[in-house]
Amino acid sequence: MSAMLEVEALEVFYGASQALFGVDLTVEEGQAVALMGRNGMGKTTTIQSICRMLPVRGGRIRFGGRDITALPSYRAARLGLGLVPEGRRCFPNLTVTENLIAAARPGPWTLKRVRDFFPRLGERADQYALTLSGGEQQMLAIGRALMTNPRLLLLDEATEGLAPVIRREIWTAIAALKAEGLSILLVDKTLSEILPLADACVILERGQSVWHGDPGALTDEIERRYLGL
Repeated sequence: MSAMLEVEALEVFYGASQALFGVDLTVEEGQAVALMGRNGMGKTTTIQSICRMLPVRGGRIRFGGRDITALPSYRAARLGLGLVPEGRRCFPNLTVTENLIAAARPGPWTLKRVRDFFPRLGERADQYALTLSGGEQQMLAIGRALMTNPRLLLLDEATEGLAPVIRREIWTAIAALKAEGLSILLVDKTLSEILPLADACVILERGQSVWHGDPGALTDEIERRYLGL
């Protein structure tokens, strides 16, 4: 395997306040990597920095062997970074179809394929996004990211606030994407759901990488110390 994403010693500020103090993580091609930590430890900031939505003060981000540390977000997206943001952020006054085609790029993920992958999106094709349930909006957010034909899919709290039956549906979909060989970086609080899918884990504590390893090496002591379990 070769590294799809390499983040080294990442430092990020919000104004004068430092948020990340040295984040290191790697996603190999075809891997699913779980980015974990308590609330407020820098997970979303890390995701946004990788997608070039926040300026980097120190460190380096390499994607597909290319240094993207200083790239604007639209250029990073064109290289193959597909973001499913926290809170879904669908365009509320656009239909399901309009949301899906808004950021579409050429590749194997077409409108038909996304509708086949999430049949409910086909059933709701002409509905406005604001009329969808939370689970349907999450499917739409994932489908919209897939329509960009990403090389790396970044999912920030993809199942937060959803009913258990919908959570299982979303996790099944993510597992199917991994089985197809898509590289994935995902954030979620539920270890029982994220760990079976993950090839590797990275834990953040106060804006720093403090642990990384295989899911099987995540001990009860590490969970209590860094994840509050």
